[in-house]
Order: sequence, then C-alpha cells, then structure tokens
Amino acid sequence: MKKQRKFLIGAVALVGVVGYLAATGMKESMVYYRTPDELAASLAADPTSRELAVKVGGRVVPGTVQYDPRTLDLRFTIVDIASGKTSFPVHYSGPLPDTFKEGRDVVVTGVYAADGNFQATELLTKCGSRYEASEEDFKA
Repeated sequence: MKKQRKFLIGAVALVGVVGYLAATGMKESMVYYRTPDELAASLAADPTSRELAVKVGGRVVPGTVQYDPRTLDLRFTIVDIASGKTSFPVHYSGPLPDTFKEGRDVVVTGVYAADGNFQATELLTKCGSRYEASEEDFKA
C-alpha cells in the first residue's frame, strides 16, 4: 500500500509539472493582435500610442496591392475583417510571403505613422484554406 501511495504522489507531481510547463509555454507563444477597428479606437483615445509598435490583423483590399520586386517595396490597404469599416494603407519593405495575395488575411507588425500609413516591419500571411476542411471532406 505504501509503494502505491508513493507512486501516485510521484505521478501527480509529474503531471502537475508537465501541465505547468505546457501552460506557461503556450502563454509565451500566444500573440495577440488588434483589428483595424481596435487600433483606430485606441489611437482616438490616446494619440501618443502611435509611437508604440503593434500587431494588426486585417484583410488585403483587392486592387490596392503595388509591389516592386527590384526594391522589395510593397504597398497595400488592409480593412477590418469583421466590420469592413476601418481601413488604412500599409507600407512594407522586404520579401513578399509566398501566400500573400489580394483578399487574403494578414497580420502586420509596425507603427501607425502620423501621416496615416502603417509602416510595417513584419508581414505574416494567414492561410486558413490549408487548415480548414472543405465540403468534399465531409462527404462520405
């Protein structure tokens, strides 16, 4: 009976440590980004927040993409995915992600400049179609 109790206490301690490490690891890797609506509201409430770097998620507006492959200069407009109301131009210099296209969801990191342009230092493309099931997957 004593050996079983020691084993049980050891197992509970091990599960507790693994759970703690998993929870803290996930917390550190989770990244929150704002929507264009949220960014506009925070800038209206505190204009000095323009100086802070922020992540913003939105959808690339079709017809607004301008890319120069020689200089790696990319300009486009993003709009709030949920409301479709708030939009702003984005300027990014760097390699174009393979999955970047008009109408695609993106997350940009950078600073919303006083001139109304978002100066991005990082551009990530969200590609939900790779991970979402299609109608054909549900047909048996």
